[in-house]
Amino acid sequence: MKNRIALLPLLSVCLVLLFGLSLVYGAVSIPLREVIDILCGKGSSSPAWEYIVWQARLPQVVTALFAGASLAVSGLLLQTLFRNPLAGPSILGISDGANLGVAAVLLYWGGSISQVSDFPITGYVAVILAALLGAFAILGIIIYFSSKVKNNVMLLIIGIMIGYMASSLISILNYYAAADRVHAFVMWGLGNFSAVSMEQLPFFSIVSVTGLLLSVLLIKPLNALLLGEMYAANLGVKVKQARMQILFCTGLLTAIVTAFCGPISFIGLAVPHIARLLLGTSNHKLLVPATILAGSCVALLCNLLMVVPGSNTILPLNAVTPMLGAPVIIYVIINRKNIQYFN
Repeated sequence: MKNRIALLPLLSVCLVLLFGLSLVYGAVSIPLREVIDILCGKGSSSPAWEYIVWQARLPQVVTALFAGASLAVSGLLLQTLFRNPLAGPSILGISDGANLGVAAVLLYWGGSISQVSDFPITGYVAVILAALLGAFAILGIIIYFSSKVKNNVMLLIIGIMIGYMASSLISILNYYAAADRVHAFVMWGLGNFSAVSMEQLPFFSIVSVTGLLLSVLLIKPLNALLLGEMYAANLGVKVKQARMQILFCTGLLTAIVTAFCGPISFIGLAVPHIARLLLGTSNHKLLVPATILAGSCVALLCNLLMVVPGSNTILPLNAVTPMLGAPVIIYVIINRKNIQYFN
């Protein structure tokens, strides 16, 4: 038990180190001393470096921190709710709803993320609002069906079907859209932690922290659900209410991350498994905070790996996340009989 508790401070130290390294390392080489002086308000010998640190790297690193934590804990909530180790934030179609909202703006109304023409709200605000509306529209449908369908497996299948329908509409929009609009949508779909500006960062952070706090409040019903819905009900848990709360929390976190950063793969699916393997337990009192910390660490690590060493090349985020996430999922599938996830 002591070793499990010691893991949380260890993950916190890793988080601090990765956070600091992300501020120093990037496509533009900035000395460590200069970064420290800039963050301490002493300024820099180069105005360009000061701009990069304050307006680019700092919001990007904070965004990665909250996005990784949000997606990871969303995956954990869904894997526990559906008792399925392969459940993730995109499994209920919430990500597809956000994709559909952005596709409607970029493919039908606009030509780029920075300038969306022929739309009442121009610029990146339109993209963010469209993603949020699309995600919450799908979330509303899922919550409605959750009140009608008692079986979690059936609800999972309904979510997958809704996701397929959203993907079908996106394909139709892609088919009729101009080439430059398709290009803008594809670039958004590659994922990006640098899309949140310093002005947008407070809103993104507040919503993310709210969702993470809600996930912490769900620890007791999550532990009860590990025993099954009948046992949870006998323990006094209102199963129907708990399921709706879990779906809302997951939808909120997935929607805000997808709206600002695009659809990010594998973090929400793989990180909960990493946390379980490190802890060796399914107790959510330890698992939820460990998953939040591990999600932030993995996202910051991906942010570092996006920079190609010795060049100014930045890889797409969704070209990096499968490199870390896919081996974890393969390991879990191969060793599934030897890993007790839902004890």
